[in-house]
Amino acid sequence: MTPHKKTISFLLFEKLFFFILVMIASVSVSSFASAKDMAEIQDIRIVNTRDDLLTYFKVTQAFSDKINQAILNGVPTTFSFYIALYKGDSSWLDKNIADILIKSTIKYNSLKKEFSVLRPWKNENPAVTQSFDEAKALMTEIDNLPIIPLNRLVKGDKYQLRIKAELDKVTLPLSLHNIFFFVSYWNFETNWYLINFSY
Repeated sequence: MTPHKKTISFLLFEKLFFFILVMIASVSVSSFASAKDMAEIQDIRIVNTRDDLLTYFKVTQAFSDKINQAILNGVPTTFSFYIALYKGDSSWLDKNIADILIKSTIKYNSLKKEFSVLRPWKNENPAVTQSFDEAKALMTEIDNLPIIPLNRLVKGDKYQLRIKAELDKVTLPLSLHNIFFFVSYWNFETNWYLINFSY
């Protein structure tokens, strides 16, 4: 091989190596960003009234730029919350004693410039606000949610509350398909969050 060909080969190798490094760095930054911005369940509390066991919690990082954009384009968006209560025993397999699925839906009316948030689990009419931040809080904050009557719990026994949230799959109008081509990338789903307690 002539010195000239060696120089060209080395330059090509150097460019290829640099390109690979840039790609690895991009993937790493992207992975870090997605991990950092991943939806999480926080501030889980378990309380009781005279008759029922209740829970409170909220979801953070649920609204990505793509989800915000879809909502502001009038796409109804629904979050589902899964709550399960297990009773521990001496075996390795806990017993499921309560399963709850609740949903909250947000829709934007561009003519009135207002958001409506429907939360059937609270047995109320849609909450209406012109504040996007307030609408997001209504979507992601769960309060006073009954889990199980206290008479179904046993004093001194151990229990585990499991909570998970996700964005329901969205069917976009044809007019928005080009805007949200990568629609699958803005769905979210949290991990299961576990709280152990004794009654």
